[in-house]
Amino acid sequence: MSDSPPFFDIADVFADPVEPAAFPKSILRFRNQRWAEQVGVGALSDEAWARQFSEFSPLPGNLPEPLAMRYHGHQFGVYNPDLGDGRGFLFAQVRDAAGKIHDLGTKGSGQTPWSRSGDGRLTLKGGVREVLAATYLEALGVKTSKLFSLVETGEELQRNDEPSPTRSAVMVRLSETHIRIGTFQRVMVLGKTDDLVRLVEHVVRHYHPQAERDDMPKMCAALAECVARDVGRMIGQWMAAGFVHGVMNTDNFNLTGETFDFGPYRFLPMSDPNFVAAYFDQQGLYRFGRQPAQGLWSLQQFAAALSPLGETEALAEALRAYEPAYQKSFRDHTFFLLGVVRTELEPDLDFLGKFYGWMTETGAPWHQVFFDWFGGPASEARAAASPIAAQYDDPAFSPIRDVLVSLQPDRPDRLQSPYFQAARPCTLLYDEIESLWAAIAERDDWSAFETKLRDMEALRLALC
Repeated sequence: MSDSPPFFDIADVFADPVEPAAFPKSILRFRNQRWAEQVGVGALSDEAWARQFSEFSPLPGNLPEPLAMRYHGHQFGVYNPDLGDGRGFLFAQVRDAAGKIHDLGTKGSGQTPWSRSGDGRLTLKGGVREVLAATYLEALGVKTSKLFSLVETGEELQRNDEPSPTRSAVMVRLSETHIRIGTFQRVMVLGKTDDLVRLVEHVVRHYHPQAERDDMPKMCAALAECVARDVGRMIGQWMAAGFVHGVMNTDNFNLTGETFDFGPYRFLPMSDPNFVAAYFDQQGLYRFGRQPAQGLWSLQQFAAALSPLGETEALAEALRAYEPAYQKSFRDHTFFLLGVVRTELEPDLDFLGKFYGWMTETGAPWHQVFFDWFGGPASEARAAASPIAAQYDDPAFSPIRDVLVSLQPDRPDRLQSPYFQAARPCTLLYDEIESLWAAIAERDDWSAFETKLRDMEALRLALC
């Protein structure tokens, strides 16, 4: 970067300098070459890459030392002031060819002041799961952080929720920002009004310039509206893609509406509003069907964090942008995944209700249905040859079929891609992840993992 990293301007208040852990090994398991080229590090050899993204020596002209970010957050509805980057840090900020800022943030890079009793490490299985989740979401067109690097580090970790000892790793995530709702909550709770002003101005300057106002209360309302729209768009995409985040705590919402921090995520095998991803979410607070409501609740906490600088009524009004942004995103992304041109809003909503209602009632495989009917009328023959073709003979599907075959295909030439010549789509279900992990854990066999990544790339290219 030719100019200083933007976060450095506020790092004195919002982060703590830390040292990376020293690892016994650096074995490269994944590098995101496509994104590496976009941010200027694609020329690194594998050996140099593994060293750079496990030792974390400063990039030229970038942050002089890693920074563990400070924040608070609501976790399953309970406010927790003892948070912060406990096993990761902001390593660098880079720009792509268009000049857009991207953070390089770590996970598993060692202890920080916020580690509490944790060891600051990441299991290799956890890293593999995150690579798969981010890659699949990107392929499906969902706004998400990108998994940039995964390096196995040679330590044996003890964990209570999986067989131990288990292998360790350090990963790097490429994200638009690691500033989150919880960052704002922290300074509000601490009563640091001047710091809150700095934070608002920083986020507006670098991420939401359209919210710039001469008046601080108006700027806060404009920022709340921008974030509400971005979060609404993200969650609309989640719902169309059948994605269950699992841990929608306020420290897991960033300020640009970008999916990140994949823990016990799942992709739906079939439509189920009550599907829960996290075994510890015993009340179903973050179940699939509740994700839109939880998104709004988290935005309300953001508005509350802005209240020392803003006007309550204006902030509440700003959040009204969330619902239409969510509805439009849900509609648009459904039609994107079906490969058809969207029509008018009201007929669309009626169709969506029938379409997803049929999916829930019949238990049809979520991704198979989208795969079979990609292109609408252009895929009638494909759907008739599907492994689940019998489900389309259900009389309840007739009105849905009538709409699908009446819609205009969007770039039907995409159906000629090799991806759509298969009988089944690329999926990322729990059992698939467990199976490919077992091959790695038992035989150090990465072939299923690599095949899955190739399938995801084929999906991305088919949809783009």
